[in-house]
Amino acid sequence: MLVLNEEQTRTALAWPALIEAIATMFAGSCVMPVRHHHDMEVPGESDATLLLMPAWLPGQYMGVKMVSVFPDNAERGLPAIFGTYLLSSGRTGEMLAAIDGGELTARRTAATSALAARYLARADAEELLVCGTGRLSLNLIQAHAEGRELKRIGVWGRDRGKAQQVADEARVFGLNVEAITDLEAAAHSADIISCGTLSSTPVIKGEWLKPGAHLDLVGGFKPDMRETDDISIRRAQVFVDTRAGAMKEAGDIVQPLKSGVLTEDAIHAELSELVRGTRPGRTNDDDITLFKSVGAALEDLAGAILAYEHARGNGA
Repeated sequence: MLVLNEEQTRTALAWPALIEAIATMFAGSCVMPVRHHHDMEVPGESDATLLLMPAWLPGQYMGVKMVSVFPDNAERGLPAIFGTYLLSSGRTGEMLAAIDGGELTARRTAATSALAARYLARADAEELLVCGTGRLSLNLIQAHAEGRELKRIGVWGRDRGKAQQVADEARVFGLNVEAITDLEAAAHSADIISCGTLSSTPVIKGEWLKPGAHLDLVGGFKPDMRETDDISIRRAQVFVDTRAGAMKEAGDIVQPLKSGVLTEDAIHAELSELVRGTRPGRTNDDDITLFKSVGAALEDLAGAILAYEHARGNGA
């Protein structure tokens, strides 16, 4: 059995190959039960979350990811997310690999956002704003920059020092990134806004979105979490990674559905329909598009297979 640590997982999941692997999985025949989602009490702190995400390709591969989310880990200098992915043979059940789940999650989440932007952002989008300074932020910057000519990239966080740290890390990869202090001004001019926060109140206001903007929401994964407001929902054409997940777990979708601001019929498409071409994405340069992702187990399976086959091909 292969064991891939964080660095080995990162090396095995190059952005172009990962984005295409996820696209292929969304277009394919992956079986994906709704994930298990459990709140866990942490005395004296915010509740933690345990996620179990199974998926399989019949007769080929099967896998499950176990992820924990401890929001207060930032105070300890630790990542909020830890996890492990277990990949097995879909024909025999033999265990094939244990893969670092934190790195897999961060990279597949960002790659899925970049895949969605392929269909939803303007082709000439050249300015990106990333909100959040956690593990996802650098990955979102790199993924959105893959195959797209971005002239301006900004990163914003409530902690200015952390935003500057992300910008500095991005420059190591040859990306010209600036730490942003005026969020509203940056949002007004951005072509793509990507939010990867754990906020329970809106970070981006709908009145800030310019015609043609694409709003990418990937941080919130509970019904009480929100990264944007009802004005965004009213102004935008809404898309999701999966209807089953987003309408059950995503506060940016669940809350507007409950209040009547959004109806199920008003969700234009889920990502598999965009990839297969059965429903259109952006149809007008002036449309505002919104993509809400809560994460799908097939994305993890796609990444795990890619990592396993890459490592095996390199003699790991």
